[in-house]
Amino acid sequence: MPTIFKWKGWTFLFYSLDRSEPPHVHARKDKKELKLWLLPVRLAYNRRCADHEVNAVVAFAEKNERELLDAWNRHFG
Repeated sequence: MPTIFKWKGWTFLFYSLDRSEPPHVHARKDKKELKLWLLPVRLAYNRRCADHEVNAVVAFAEKNERELLDAWNRHFG
């Protein structure tokens, strides 16, 4: 599970077995998890996150979309 970013307690990472899916990132904090599609950034699923947390994480991912996509391409080639 390569970690891409750490931000305000959130860890942005990939699961190596997700190679067959479109580019995306997982964001985890404690027992909370979001999956965000890239191109464009949008929510794939939400586990235990309040709306304000989802909004903040999505905004961060939108702001860093290029870096997240570059990391995906480096990892999955």
